Amino acid sequence: MPGRALVIHGGTGYGPNKTVLSQARRRLRRIAQTCFTFLASHSSLETVAEAVRLLEDDPFFNAGTGSYLQRDGRARMSASIMDGHTGRFGAVLNIERVRNPVLVASRLLGERDRILAADGARRYARRQGFGDWNPVTAERLKRWKLLKEEEHGTVGAAAIDDHGRLAVATSTGGKGFELPGRVSDSGLPVGNYASSFAAASCTGIGEDIVEEALSVRLVERAHAALSIHKAFQKLIPEIKARKRRAGAVGLDRNGRMSWGTTMPILIAIGVTGRGLKESF
Repeated sequence: MPGRALVIHGGTGYGPNKTVLSQARRRLRRIAQTCFTFLASHSSLETVAEAVRLLEDDPFFNAGTGSYLQRDGRARMSASIMDGHTGRFGAVLNIERVRNPVLVASRLLGERDRILAADGARRYARRQGFGDWNPVTAERLKRWKLLKEEEHGTVGAAAIDDHGRLAVATSTGGKGFELPGRVSDSGLPVGNYASSFAAASCTGIGEDIVEEALSVRLVERAHAALSIHKAFQKLIPEIKARKRRAGAVGLDRNGRMSWGTTMPILIAIGVTGRGLKESF
């Protein structure tokens, strides 16, 4: 077995602001180290859900509390989770007024109907005991009122456990100022995908990620090339040539991790028994 490994990200599109990047590094390191310890006694599936839950709870990131607001000033969030061992995928799209969309998506893995949207997703969450929560922070509301553009961001995590099982989860508040009803890639397999060989979580502009089927293609290419790194080396330049705005992190069954973006800085941190690896 390759041993435990975890990689998390907080999005791409960040500019070279040293204060922002320093904050991102500190927050990601804390969550990565906490969840790598968690992985020692939990499955990869439990770990990616926990990592994304912590990212959703940090208003610095665009997921859960602190999500970007759509054109009508409401936060509609999307999240998905996939078990590479079983091939099961659960997701919520445009869910409102829950604290942790990723946990609702995780609960759906046990259902026959595993992808729910909007009011149906919210009603399911309430039946499952997820209480009412307002994810809109004062800072996001202020920026929305000023019609100030946000940086593109999404959060995600991929992990492999001591049994060699891969899992991945992704969550987002969207790109900000989008039309109500717009669907993000983060609640779809094209933005969040895992197999028994590799797992990938995407970030960037959802439409570009959907049209490239990015996470699925990364995982398939990793399998064909027997390396997640080679998959990124081939695919990221290809989508950059097509002027796509997207990035991703990935992990393969050998515990090797990789990442790449066509946008400004991708913030990601990976952890193995050998220590931390950072993208920025």
